[in-house]
Parts: sequence; structure tokens; C-alpha cells
Amino acid sequence: MPTPKKRFARRESFSPGCLTGLALILSAWGSAATAQPKVSDDVIRIGVQADMSGLYSDMGGPGITEAVKLAVADAGGTVIGKKIEVIASNHSAKADAAATRAREWFDTQGVDMIISGPSSGTSLAIAKVATEKKKIVMVTGGVAAQLTNEECSPYIIHYLYDTVALARGTASAMSKQGGKSWYFLTVDYAFGDSLERQTAQVVKANGGKVMGSVRHPLSASDFSSFLLQAKASGAQVLGLANGGGDTINSIKAANEFGVSQSMKIAGLMLFLTDVHSLGLKLTQGINLTEAWYWDSNDKTRAWSQRFQGKMRKMPTSMQAASYSAALQYLLAVKAAGTDQSEQVMAQLKKQKIDDMYTADGFIREDGRMVHDLRLMAVKSPAESKKPWDYYKELQVIPGSQAFASKAESKCKSWVGG
Repeated sequence: MPTPKKRFARRESFSPGCLTGLALILSAWGSAATAQPKVSDDVIRIGVQADMSGLYSDMGGPGITEAVKLAVADAGGTVIGKKIEVIASNHSAKADAAATRAREWFDTQGVDMIISGPSSGTSLAIAKVATEKKKIVMVTGGVAAQLTNEECSPYIIHYLYDTVALARGTASAMSKQGGKSWYFLTVDYAFGDSLERQTAQVVKANGGKVMGSVRHPLSASDFSSFLLQAKASGAQVLGLANGGGDTINSIKAANEFGVSQSMKIAGLMLFLTDVHSLGLKLTQGINLTEAWYWDSNDKTRAWSQRFQGKMRKMPTSMQAASYSAALQYLLAVKAAGTDQSEQVMAQLKKQKIDDMYTADGFIREDGRMVHDLRLMAVKSPAESKKPWDYYKELQVIPGSQAFASKAESKCKSWVGG
């Protein structure tokens, strides 16, 4: 019988050189895996929260969402090879609704960053949830100074302006023009309280005095009794510490009751859309502090034409700030190679902000985006030469002067304590 052939297990022989080569290949694979962009669920997801249908909708609302979409388009629709998505929600200026939606987005919808439009109450509520979840919130609407002062956190960026800057701009200018006695008509929540308090400090610092104030509810329907109290005070200036529809209705009522004939009106937070709604006849001569204006230069005009093509109106500074915030966030994600909050925030605080919104912006350690502001005056009907030609610039207010300094700050992560 033939002898059965023996079966032998095949053995591979590796020389030391081969082993070294294999190790290098495995190491390269490991490095490649490590170098892959770290993006949660393979999508960069931006959430937009704003008042989409109420008293703040015209200056913010759907226009904020559209501005963010323009930023995504300018980023090419992807960052580090990952798709960018934008989702939006109407909080109707209700803080509890805003907080609930923010928590849902972070917990179940994979949202990486929230753009928070008006109001201050909703922005503060969203910021608390974002801090708890260690997610970024970029506030482009709420203006209460608390956001980067006593309520600051490593996850909050305050982008547009704040109540400190508004007070220093408008109140200082009007005080120097002879407006030494003030009476405040103030919306009764965090934003109004902060704006009145900051403005009163500036008035007193300029040798003026506060003759009194009255609070009104958000979305007030009748301002007659409030304005009659203001008129009876004998003050030279009526400070409107409110915004949106409340500011519009305050100015209308002030004209109706003759208040605007006996008192100068300080629009402490006035937007382009407010002026458009009221018309130049009612608003001419009002001083205001602005962060951005559509007709400032070639860049602002070019971007505004794109926005107008989508929204059929010119953008407000809040909507322009939302574009810039989203664009700078996406640039930071690209530079960091990840959407992880801590790494993106570190990059945001390193990069210079140079786009159609500002050429000299930067984000401080307290989260405040520092940039120049402008003191504006509303044109008369005769001065306006084209549609939406509403403002004339009186002076530039350097960012270093407009915002609270480190010595004035109560942000513990910035000043210690």
C-alpha cells in the first residue's frame, strides 16, 4: 500500500525586517484612524431657536434661520467631509419652551450648537441647558449682560451686543446732547431690567438723573397710562428699555399722546425693521447704537442683497450676527477637525473674526465677542435716498470701550474668585 502523504500545517516565516514593516503598516493604520475627524453621528448639526411669529419675529425670527443657511452655503454644505444640517424651532419668547427644546435637541437630536435669537430670558434658559450638557450656545439675539458676566460659562458666546454696550452708546450720546433727566419705560423681564439699570448708571455718570420708571408686561397692548406717567415726570428723555413690537407700539403711542413733542425718545434697542415698520416720519432723529448696518460697505451690501433675495427685506444686525456666528463656528470646526465642544471653543477663542459682519472681532475668555459698534441717527424722509436707507453714522464706538472690561466683570472663569 502506498504510504499516506503527511499533512503539514503551513508556517509563514517572517524575518525581522518583515516584522518591522508590518508594525509600520499597523501603526499607520492606527494613526489614520486617529486622524479621522471626530464628529458626533457624522453630522454637524446647528439648531436655531427664535421667536418666529411674535413681537421679536421681524428683527430675528425666520431671518435668523435664513442667515444661518447662507453661512452653511458659504461653507460649501460640508465641513471636514461631514454634512451640515440646520434645524429651527419657535420658542415664542417663552423661556421654559426654549429650555425644553434645547434639552431635547442635545439629548436626542444630535444638535452640536445652538444659535439663540431673542429674547434674553430664553437665551439665559438655553445657556443653562447648554452649560449642563457641555454644548455651545452662540447668543445673537438676547442682550442681557448677565450672559457673559455673572452667568458666564465656558460654553456661552455672546455675539451681537449687550445692555452695557447699548447704554454706553446711546445714553452717553444723548446725555452729551443735553438730555440730563430721564424716565424709563421698561419691559418687565431680565432684558429690560438690565438695560434700564445699565443706562441709569451711564446717565448718572454723565451728571444726569433718573426721574422715574414704569414697567410694562411683555407684548403689552396698551401703553397710554405708562406714557402719561412719563410725560408727567417732566423728564427730558424717554428711555425705551424694551424691544421689537413693544418698542414699535411705544413709539406709536408716544406720538399719539404728544409725548414725542415734549420728550426726546431714546431707542435703547432699536432695529432696522422697527424703523421700517414705523416709517421715518415717526422715527427721524432718534439715536441708537448698532452693531452692523446693511449699507456700510461693499461687503455688507453684497451679503444683504443675497439675504433680501431670500427674505424680501434687508437684514437686521441680529440676522447678520447669526450668519457670522454660524460661519465662524463652522470655520472653527474645520480648524479643530472635530465638533467636540471644548476643542471648538478653544479654536473660536483663537481665531480672528474677519467677515462681512466685522473685520476686527475676537472672542474673549468670558465669551464676549468684542467688535466695534456705531452710534447712528435715523434719517429724515428728505435725507433718505433709496429703499431701506434709514441710518446715518455719527461715530464709531471701539469694542474696547463699548463692552465691560475685565476690571468690571463678575465672570469667575475670567477674573477668578
